[in-house]
Amino acid sequence: VTFFPAMLTLPAGGSATFFCNISMENDSVSEYSLNWYKETNHSQAQKIADISRNKPQTKTEKYLLTNHTPAFKIEILNLHQNDSGSYYCGLITFFEPNKVMESNRSQLVVTAAPEKTNATDEPEAEEDNPPDHIKAMLPGILLLAGAVVLLIFGYITITYRRGDVQKPPSENAPPEEKPPMVSVSTVDYGVLEFQWEQRTQVLPETQTVDQTEYATIIFPEEKPVTPERGKKHRD
Repeated sequence: VTFFPAMLTLPAGGSATFFCNISMENDSVSEYSLNWYKETNHSQAQKIADISRNKPQTKTEKYLLTNHTPAFKIEILNLHQNDSGSYYCGLITFFEPNKVMESNRSQLVVTAAPEKTNATDEPEAEEDNPPDHIKAMLPGILLLAGAVVLLIFGYITITYRRGDVQKPPSENAPPEEKPPMVSVSTVDYGVLEFQWEQRTQVLPETQTVDQTEYATIIFPEEKPVTPERGKKHRD
């Protein structure tokens, strides 16, 4: 009868699995059962479970026994630190002189359960390491954003070239044109008096009654001549 593995070290909350392998000469006619034992600090062994040859499986709250003749499996469920100790199996045969055969001892060490990471730390880890599918989509998103920017830029460029974009009123208003300088002539009417030469003697009877003549003089706008100014000029 052999018992293995020889050593197991597991954290609390898990399960431990041991195997008990038997070998008998006349297995077909022999009747037997298997017992499992536990020793703590070399104290007296305590029976914890058993299974018979014809029973395929036995389950309790703490142990699960499975028959895989000639090997038998025992699972210790929901480990606690007080489950640490030495385990072995004992083969009990019927109608045989050597009734009980014990296997070698295997050691089980149950350690404290690992501390759970803070739930608040998990989102930070996720932010630091984005999922793989987001990393794969990132180049496509950047290319799409660049294409949209290029389309907008091209539309604005074409619109400005066509002159469809309205500029502010201050830009659209045409520059104020100053009125052209036009030279305007004015007409001023005045009376001119002609003096007769003293040496010319004209008989009174030959003179006409009206010796007044009229003339029209056009002066540029820059230097208009009024009657008063003309009079001064004559003086």
